[in-house]
Amino acid sequence: MMPVSTSALQQMAIYLGIVSGGGCAVMYYLMQQNFAKSEYYKLAIEELNKHDRALDALGAPPLQVRNIKLTDRSNRADGISARIKIPVYGTKSAGYLHTYSVRDSVQKRWFLQEAVLQLLDGQQVSVYPSIKDEDNQ
Repeated sequence: MMPVSTSALQQMAIYLGIVSGGGCAVMYYLMQQNFAKSEYYKLAIEELNKHDRALDALGAPPLQVRNIKLTDRSNRADGISARIKIPVYGTKSAGYLHTYSVRDSVQKRWFLQEAVLQLLDGQQVSVYPSIKDEDNQ
């Protein structure tokens, strides 16, 4: 057997570190995309797009939606319920759309239960169900 040099082992370790790090980054991105494709995520964004006061507070359209942070403990989903925190922003402000959805086991569909826009300045807008008294319109 031929002895392997230390520099060759170092290069191999660096290469494997880069490959495994890249693989983790790709998996993280794909998991974020799975959230964005989910029915409960889409329902929440649709409701936000219908809510004029929330869109005005953000300075939207255009409404920009960022990927959720998988490491945020606010984001939880199983086959029965989903509670997610979606980063959103417009030209005036930014914040998080806090949502809660449940899945009907008979119809196999998700139903939005609550969506609240929390702006970075502390302002809150009830997006769903829309509470007109809070909106002060």
